[in-house]
Amino acid sequence: MRLLHLPFVGRLLAAALPALLPLASPAGAAPPFGNSDNPNSTDPDEGVYPVPYHQPTVAEITAKLELVRGFLETAFPGRIIDRRTGREIDPRSAPVAEAVADRGPEQKFNPLDYTTGVTHAGMLAAAEATGDRRFADFTARQLQFIATALPYFRAQAAAFGTAANSFRPILAPAALDDCGAMTSALARARLAGIGPDLQPVITAWGEYIAHGQFRLPDGTLARHRPHAVSIWADDFYMGVVPLAQLGRLTGNASWLDDAARDAAQMSQRLFRPGRSLYAHGWNEDSPGGPDFFWARANGWAVVSLCDLLDVLPASHPRRAALLGYLRSELQGVAALQSGEGRWHQLLDRNDSYLETSASAMFVYGLAHAINRGWISPQLFGSIAQAGWIGVAAQVNALGQVEQTCVGTTFAADPIYYYHRPVSVYAGHGYGPVLLAGAEMIRLLKNPAIEVQLKNRAYYYLPRPGP
Repeated sequence: MRLLHLPFVGRLLAAALPALLPLASPAGAAPPFGNSDNPNSTDPDEGVYPVPYHQPTVAEITAKLELVRGFLETAFPGRIIDRRTGREIDPRSAPVAEAVADRGPEQKFNPLDYTTGVTHAGMLAAAEATGDRRFADFTARQLQFIATALPYFRAQAAAFGTAANSFRPILAPAALDDCGAMTSALARARLAGIGPDLQPVITAWGEYIAHGQFRLPDGTLARHRPHAVSIWADDFYMGVVPLAQLGRLTGNASWLDDAARDAAQMSQRLFRPGRSLYAHGWNEDSPGGPDFFWARANGWAVVSLCDLLDVLPASHPRRAALLGYLRSELQGVAALQSGEGRWHQLLDRNDSYLETSASAMFVYGLAHAINRGWISPQLFGSIAQAGWIGVAAQVNALGQVEQTCVGTTFAADPIYYYHRPVSVYAGHGYGPVLLAGAEMIRLLKNPAIEVQLKNRAYYYLPRPGP
């Protein structure tokens, strides 16, 4: 018997399935999906999709964000416990060596981790976009825990040293990962009037970022790993963003100048114009090594350039160049979006898995740049929408974010990147999803833009004037 040609079979099934499947997919339905926005429920020319292909509503996005917040409420108890017994410790009591900050039922979420700083940025953005104070209340409670527990852990450090101290990142910061993202979070909260006064912590962390962190002779923030002198794209968020937020908080332009200089000099070493992407890192002793376009590294760059441009004055001499980097990066990223809306772990390698945290960062960057008028809604609006559809499908019924890559170093071979584990306990996914959802809500509410469904495709268009 002659076998049917497989591409022909695929086209045959694609044509037949719309008539067999309901276009309006009920909540909790499994793929394939139709398009619930199509008024013709038997349209033979409508496709079938691996994700719910439709224009998301503000209510749908908000519901996803509420799920995420609900999960994180349980993941961050905000208390001190005995690591051996799990018993809660009164922060007013005498310190004991076994006391630690509770990291939640699975002991996976650190209240001072850099990923938690991004989560607070997302919570504050979600509070503003939805008008729901409960998102900001999450951050207020966590910052109150820091204020309440800090004296206890300071006394513990005096008695037992800082090696195993849960608050070592405050008491003895030793890397941008210890303090950069959290500095940004505390500065944002202070500007918004949310939570207790943690200005002394902000000041100490700012001093470390400005003067304690290793830098190149030209002032670029750098690391001593994996080689003796290395630059990571991750440090757009760990270094550039806190500098920008400190400038915003203090009104001191020197912080913004430092942030802009660092972003420009990192971009000069990491951005690849021929690909319109950022390499994950750069080593001084081997600058011509192979580039790996790790998705989250590019996500850090996108979110950070948005944050910096938000506060950088229009007259700043570096602004035009930095905006050019962002526009080029978003163009490069948009061209590599998958047919499920998300992006691959290695952006230019379609056989690497689809990863959620970076995809959410790209959704945020695309939607934010449209809302700010930096890029065209016609060219990028439906890319942002498709990205959100793919990201939202990874928020499960418990509010956990699935398919998020765990912490990842700057590596020198593709096998490492291809096979990094994914976990719902990787904190890297939660802040970006909150940021992406909040920015998509703003995009859907943007009075200058209207969304049209024409010929089964979506178009984000400038709204006609009066």
